[in-house]
Amino acid sequence: MDLAFTSARSAVTAKGVVLELIHRYKYQRALWLEPFLAGLLIRQALPVLSSQKWDVLAPVPLFPARQRQREFNQAERLAKNLSQATHIPVESRLLRRNRPTPSQTRLSRFQRADNVRNAFNVNPRFHIEGHHVLLVDDVFTTGATTNACARALKKAGAAQVAVWTLARGI
Repeated sequence: MDLAFTSARSAVTAKGVVLELIHRYKYQRALWLEPFLAGLLIRQALPVLSSQKWDVLAPVPLFPARQRQREFNQAERLAKNLSQATHIPVESRLLRRNRPTPSQTRLSRFQRADNVRNAFNVNPRFHIEGHHVLLVDDVFTTGATTNACARALKKAGAAQVAVWTLARGI
């Protein structure tokens, strides 16, 4: 897979109790876990991001029907927390998921890449030509989703795209 992002960093490894907490937060709407989970991300990302120049944080979007079902987008909420700590503005509407995609959880690396190919686009109201965009998501497993997002951002003219996630899959 050709990567469209320059780097991908994660705060923690997605295993054990942390993975269980992320799943409760994401699938059981355990929003009371958010300060703890966002704190893990901020603690690792803040020292790195404070010495870098980023124009905008872009959370990985959910398809509207999935967001209505879940009632929130965990990537957006994590990005807003990270934005408060770093003072990098977050733009939740920059990226759009233009079609529903099945859950990636049971798919192989190649199936994941195929599943999200061309599933994202940049909202035409935003001009990101030459911008440095930091993608934010909850879990990085194979990088297929973040890579599809980064491709859309680069196609729209972003100068650089990097990724920060709460956890890295093993």
